[in-house]
Amino acid sequence: MAASVAACTLAAVAAYAHDPEDAVVVTGRYSNEIGTWDSASQGAVTREGIEKRPLLRTGEVLESVPGMIVTQHSGDGKANQYFLRGYNLDHGTDFATWIDGMPVNMPTHAHGQGYMDLNFLIPELFQKVGFNKGPYFAEDGDFASVGSARISYVNTLPSSLATLTGGSFGYRRALMAGTPDTGPGHLLYAIELEHNDGPWANPSNFRKGNGVLRYSQGTAANMFSVTGMAYSGKWNSTDQIPLRALDAGTVGRFGAIDPTDGGRASRHSLSVDWKQSEGSISRTASLYAIRSKLDLYSDFTYFLNDPVNGDQFHQSEKRSIAGGAASQSWVARIGEHQSVTTAGIQFRQDTLSPVALYNTVAQRQLSVVREDRVQVRSIAPYVSNTFEWTDWFKTIAGLRADRQSFSVDSSNPANSGNASASMLSPKLSLAFGPWRETEYFVNWGRGFHSNDARGTTITVDPATGAPANRVNPLVRTTGYEVGLRSKPVAGFTTSVALWALNQASELVFTGDAGTTEPSRASKRTGLEWLAQYQPRTWMVFDGSLAMTRARFTEFDPAGPHIPGAPDKVISAGVTLDSKAGWFGSARWRYFGPRPLIEDNTARSRATSIVNARVGYAFDKKTRLSVDVYNLFNAKNNDVDYFYRSQLRGEAAAVADFHFHPVESRAVRLTLTANF
Repeated sequence: MAASVAACTLAAVAAYAHDPEDAVVVTGRYSNEIGTWDSASQGAVTREGIEKRPLLRTGEVLESVPGMIVTQHSGDGKANQYFLRGYNLDHGTDFATWIDGMPVNMPTHAHGQGYMDLNFLIPELFQKVGFNKGPYFAEDGDFASVGSARISYVNTLPSSLATLTGGSFGYRRALMAGTPDTGPGHLLYAIELEHNDGPWANPSNFRKGNGVLRYSQGTAANMFSVTGMAYSGKWNSTDQIPLRALDAGTVGRFGAIDPTDGGRASRHSLSVDWKQSEGSISRTASLYAIRSKLDLYSDFTYFLNDPVNGDQFHQSEKRSIAGGAASQSWVARIGEHQSVTTAGIQFRQDTLSPVALYNTVAQRQLSVVREDRVQVRSIAPYVSNTFEWTDWFKTIAGLRADRQSFSVDSSNPANSGNASASMLSPKLSLAFGPWRETEYFVNWGRGFHSNDARGTTITVDPATGAPANRVNPLVRTTGYEVGLRSKPVAGFTTSVALWALNQASELVFTGDAGTTEPSRASKRTGLEWLAQYQPRTWMVFDGSLAMTRARFTEFDPAGPHIPGAPDKVISAGVTLDSKAGWFGSARWRYFGPRPLIEDNTARSRATSIVNARVGYAFDKKTRLSVDVYNLFNAKNNDVDYFYRSQLRGEAAAVADFHFHPVESRAVRLTLTANF
């Protein structure tokens, strides 16, 4: 039994070298099978697990990653805010996401380092979401220290589909998708239109248009595809509001201090993906080109900096990305031992022309804070080897070499310049078993995140003119993990992981600046538990628990606590399904309290939300479902901050809680027809 499992594992490793979602095919919500993965916290979310999850926003698909919280503190068109393993990841820093080989995170972004906007994704096209946690895997580089997700689209759908959704607060959505045969291959198309006002006093008027067109041919092991994607979004924002304004009745819970906040974004991409397997050798290659734009108008401090015009600012960028990756894997037998070796290379160039910050009033420009033309180039060769020493012990060793270079042409010549840095990241994992359907893991690895290129060449603060310190281009992280994965009884799988992550410099969200800033070194330790039970083919229960202790490791009188770091995240759900007849699901997620300042004297409250779905399948082609979000209409907050702001008429700045509320109960009715 152990030998056969080891052989299956090696085959999975060969597939995972480029595309972890191809490694296994499972039923149920999670792929948590024995003999498949290289750590207790690694895995995949199945297509049916994604389909059964009610999604208030597209980005919430990442809440399918155990322990992940996805929130929003602004308009729906803006990238979500993410929390995992005791990190406030802001809009993506330290968690990397790919869609069919294309990176989603954006370095040196106008709003936040590693900005990860998922609004262009269409969940109905997902094949699987593969996820890693920790810096233990050679294929993961920048922004992947806490974790990563690789999302893949299907090449073919079982049938064409049309979906119409309508609901509370002006929500409307239409989707048409299909995969007609085209010559020797398949053509995948999808068109999505969406509108939403939300419960806000200033309606968000979020308008989204989305399209996908892909041609593919071949099998999973030998295939070729060309994919085009296009997305456009526009919205009004209701940013976080100060608690004192709510208490005074100046604004309601869903009110806005500055109703002219908002934004618009677009993303267009073209990618090519190729795979080939021949005997004991498999090869992959991908190329991509992405063009994106963002204009974001925000105001977090109101009249603190400019008592006359207010503090609204405009963050703007126009970005072109070109890159790709290639890898080759060899499966070999050395004596009585089996081995899989993968060598690969990843490369990318981001050109921003420009990335800029302006002072504005009602979206009208007042002054230029800074305008920069930036290039960020990266190249990363890597190698990994999986070696089966016995039928119960294997090692996965890897080494990654990252080289990044930065070129900044600033509106202030004093802040122009060039910088570069390199970093080696070794990785090692040990896997033992399985014995009695239980396997054990020990993982260690080093990783990093990059800092904003503008910070690597800066000498003068663009807002004040004061001298400014440069930041390190690359920041080291080191992770450790021990864990187990078990299947004690039929239909029940569980995994447990104890982990630690050290970071040389924390990127902390600064509420009164609306961005992230480098801070002190930090350490986090935590426990994660995931379980899934499928007593019947039509019934699945799952639950996860994540507990974390997060602290700065360098002394500062301000205190050791890391703002925004959650200490506990819990989720649980049940799904009942049938091919014809009634189906339903319910999900609960608990987002624990967080320190909001370093001395822990200001803390957020916990947030507890239940979403539910009930529906009826008239036949295999037609389904009607009702989703209810925030079922019990909990008056919790999505995000909380504590910082200084000044409202109109106030004589001085006030340190206060600022929050963005959870959206009130909403109902959506969806009709899906397959043809």
